[in-house]
Amino acid sequence: MELFGTAGIRGDARKRVTPDLALSVGRAMAHEIRDRSESDGTRDELVVARDGRTTGTALVAAVEAGATSGGVQVRRAGQQPTPTLAFASRGRYGLQVTASHNPPTDNGLKLFVDGSEFDGDAEGRIEASVAEGLDPVRWNEWGDSSSVDPLPAYRDAVGEFALGHGDPLAGQTVVVDCGNGMAARATPQVLRALGARVVALNGNVDGHFPGRPSKPTPETLGDLMAFVADADDDVLGIAHDGDADRIVVVDAAGEVVHEDTILAVLSEHYVRTADAVDPVVVTTPNASGRIDDRVEAAGGRVERVKLGSLHEGIASARAAGGDVVFAGEPWKHVHTAFGPWIDGVASAAVLSVLVADRGLAALREPVTERPYRKVSVDCPDEAKTGAMATLGATLPEAYPEAAVETEYGVRLAFDDGSWVLVRPSGTEPYVRVYAESEDVDSLVGDVVGRVERAVAEV
Repeated sequence: MELFGTAGIRGDARKRVTPDLALSVGRAMAHEIRDRSESDGTRDELVVARDGRTTGTALVAAVEAGATSGGVQVRRAGQQPTPTLAFASRGRYGLQVTASHNPPTDNGLKLFVDGSEFDGDAEGRIEASVAEGLDPVRWNEWGDSSSVDPLPAYRDAVGEFALGHGDPLAGQTVVVDCGNGMAARATPQVLRALGARVVALNGNVDGHFPGRPSKPTPETLGDLMAFVADADDDVLGIAHDGDADRIVVVDAAGEVVHEDTILAVLSEHYVRTADAVDPVVVTTPNASGRIDDRVEAAGGRVERVKLGSLHEGIASARAAGGDVVFAGEPWKHVHTAFGPWIDGVASAAVLSVLVADRGLAALREPVTERPYRKVSVDCPDEAKTGAMATLGATLPEAYPEAAVETEYGVRLAFDDGSWVLVRPSGTEPYVRVYAESEDVDSLVGDVVGRVERAVAEV
């Protein structure tokens, strides 16, 4: 079984991410830690946390049993946002039990070392160890466990980092839809400490996600959008997913700001304020050309890496001599001066400071927002390879005038700045189609039709 998708291991908690699997991954992590902690300078410890899903308690217990019987020390952090767990994994290893924005029936396992998500090589070693079926170490080599709470230090660190980008919020009103997820333990508290007046919606942690689905989209954020639009003040709206690594921004009119516009705003800010000879922003092939526009205007350059591999892209750009000042894919941002992890709470804090200083409209004004669409085409996992092989041949034939890249799916780029990307989802049974063009409906309609035919032929 191929365990890892674009964001760790994720799936149904009764069929895929079961306690049996969690036990095996915990023991595989112990093997990885014991094998590598001396060479990479990390402590022989594993910090384990979870989001608010009801299946998380059992999965954490299974991970702990696997890791301690594999011979490492486990530090139980309880319910935490994923970025808090990443923060706590600095100098050691970490494992977050979370399915991020997936429905409450799902859960997942996300692995960290020294603040960074595992790269493909490390995931491959874990997968091989799980397949091998490791035995416990000798009885007198088993580890033990204890409790830690990294949240207070994390919240303080986020606030201090945000103040490096502007003044305290001084009464700025921010409405935060926590989505009954882990953001309820971090974002409102950080923003209040910065001086904001915070209104929290769905501000309790509940693994059933009764307020709205865990994935924040224009379709699920109706309450937040209406609340912000009806407010007397010029307020900022922010929404998170279940584990607080994603962020969605709502403007004072109650409209969701396109995720790539937020990427462009943050990218430009970090490039303009960087003290770097070669400032680099790392993003993904599905991200808009508006990011390139603003980064180049600020004197930087953009490097792209496959979806779900920002950490690998950061490492590659740095190895080539670039100074990576920011990295992001839609909804997910790495504030590299703060840490190497994706952090929606830090995004909320930095954006709030920038908005309080200049206003959201002024931040957006330089960004050229071409029409953009994303469509998900149903495709069973077992059909993805065949469908993508077909599309790798048929799409370039259909658009001979386009420049073609096939490293991260099939990406066609046109002379007028338009582009389309087709790639298989790493976590769900879809092939994704992304496009940006002045004639986006026509382009997407044609490409989606070709994708549907390729899937049907498999």
